[in-house]
Amino acid sequence: MLNYLWAGLIALSFVFALVNDIGDLRRDSYRNGSPLPVTLEFRDPYDPAAHHLPVTVRADSAAWSAHFGRPVGGGVYAGEVVQTADGRELRFAKDVGLPEPLATTRSMTSERDNDLRGPAEFSAVSGGSVTTATVTLPTVRFVKLVAITRAALDLAKTAVTLALGLVGVIALWLGMLRIAEKSGLISIIVRVAEPVLRPLFPEIPKGHPALGLIVLNLSANVLGLGNAATPMGIKAMESLQELNPKKDTATNSMVMLLAMNTASVQIVPPVLLVALMGLQVNRLFFPILICTAMSLVVGILAARGLAKFRGYRESDPMRAPAGAVEG
Repeated sequence: MLNYLWAGLIALSFVFALVNDIGDLRRDSYRNGSPLPVTLEFRDPYDPAAHHLPVTVRADSAAWSAHFGRPVGGGVYAGEVVQTADGRELRFAKDVGLPEPLATTRSMTSERDNDLRGPAEFSAVSGGSVTTATVTLPTVRFVKLVAITRAALDLAKTAVTLALGLVGVIALWLGMLRIAEKSGLISIIVRVAEPVLRPLFPEIPKGHPALGLIVLNLSANVLGLGNAATPMGIKAMESLQELNPKKDTATNSMVMLLAMNTASVQIVPPVLLVALMGLQVNRLFFPILICTAMSLVVGILAARGLAKFRGYRESDPMRAPAGAVEG
């Protein structure tokens, strides 16, 4: 079901983007091919033979607003004029702050260099240092569709980077879990935690190692060790899956573990938050504790409550078949 929801949302986003982009094309929001008026001030007297000429670009807000058909702020921007045998090109300085829609035009046409540029035509140079001119900016189309595509690619890169970063951590903790299992530490943890977790996981047999793995997973979350909690949670789910007679349907215990793992109490702030905020994270201690405690209670009540609904109860893999007699 979630796959269908994601597919629907993606399709809806593309439709929304396409409608907006068609509207931009009909309105010619970016004035593709239309010369934009500017005033150029040369730092040195204008030299027609020079290749690079540093300039100050002055933009009149009224002229730009009339050009784009909507309010556009003017300003003063650094730049340069490049003169070649093919003509002149005006280049705004790299990373200079530009108003919309010029900022969008730059991001669409110069993502790597982040400088807006286009062919320039001069009027008469006044006093050898000032000239009125026009610059024709690059053509811009399908802004929203390109933005969605770029976001998808960026998130794909992030996912790969995150996955590679977790490989070492998962390998380390899975190895430690195997050592704990062979040494009997998991069995000790099970005996200690069983009285507390038994009411929440009544389907797990007494003394089963899944309880110990659940304790380790929840403990890692409580201590803010998110990367360590991941392999423990995976191992706990694998252990619960061994008890599952219907492999394609989650049991109540698996749902409860997922709810508690997602909304577990955080006593120690997450490592990433500490890295970002430093000592300031202490101010968030009680808000984090209260919010996570409330979310844990809500998660447990929701998992237990939904399990009593007829539809969920009938699909429970651990539900005894109709007519079964307990021995």
